[in-house]
Amino acid sequence: MTESVFQETTAEPRTRAVPLSHLSLELGHFYMEDFEAGRGHLRRHFERVRPWADAARAATAAASGDSRPRISTCFLIDDYFTRFAGPAALVPLLLEEADRAGIAVDYLARESGCAVNGKVPVAEAVAGRIVEEPPPGSYGTRPPATLTGWLANGERSPTAHAPQAMRRAVAWQPPSETAARRHSVFLDVELWSDGPDGQRTWSCPFLAAVWQLARLGLLRNRGEAVLVPEPHTASGFPDDWDELPSLVRLNPHADPFAAYRTCSVLPNRFLPVEHAVRVILDRIEVEPEALRQAAQRATRESVPVPDSVADRVSYVFYAGA
Repeated sequence: MTESVFQETTAEPRTRAVPLSHLSLELGHFYMEDFEAGRGHLRRHFERVRPWADAARAATAAASGDSRPRISTCFLIDDYFTRFAGPAALVPLLLEEADRAGIAVDYLARESGCAVNGKVPVAEAVAGRIVEEPPPGSYGTRPPATLTGWLANGERSPTAHAPQAMRRAVAWQPPSETAARRHSVFLDVELWSDGPDGQRTWSCPFLAAVWQLARLGLLRNRGEAVLVPEPHTASGFPDDWDELPSLVRLNPHADPFAAYRTCSVLPNRFLPVEHAVRVILDRIEVEPEALRQAAQRATRESVPVPDSVADRVSYVFYAGA
């Protein structure tokens, strides 16, 4: 006689753990205009990146106490906002110039994968985890970010209204940052825009925030990891971006894609975008089990990891195009 066993689904493991490196080192984030600028532009980029990438490696070794820390490199290409040529034409050019500078790219990612990966609406799922913190003294007059598509790190200036009879007009007040240090650096971030046809376009800062969560190994969809690297086994690259996986492992011997911390080496024109990324990360309720798994593993390895997700992210901004 066969005996049936019934189990609560909540009793089953729901969140899959992912392997973690010590550092995910981003070697660049290119838009199509970067490729249009020609091979020389790519060459200058990697020449500027090389010394900072070496410094990030040395800093990680010192912080982890490991002479050979696990460090993976990645590169993000924008195929979401604009498309120019295809992977077959652009990726070999990118890898040639990286190799010329003595830099190995372990993983290649498409930005559109941060919006939708296969059938998983990644950006929409992350947007659903936004938790707003009303600034002290506010009265809930500002609509939530889930309705407006705007997220601030404080309180906006009040909107001027026509005064009612026998009442004075409200005087202008400055915006204020919630966690300001002496003076405010107020930022209001556009997360998305909706076109007349109802098509939603996610903003660059929001997709960059999703990208950071993926690199930290904190994205899940029904317990499964999102943006899992697929090995590059073909002799070349496809002509169409949609035929290239969202995340490709170029180096079969690479350390894990996700890591306890991230570092991105970028030109300084990305500084405003990455400021917005930190604001967004501070308002995302990350999958608790994914956070717990990373914390437990870091403790076992004696790797110091900040509680704040935003503080696990670091940057090097270099001057120039």
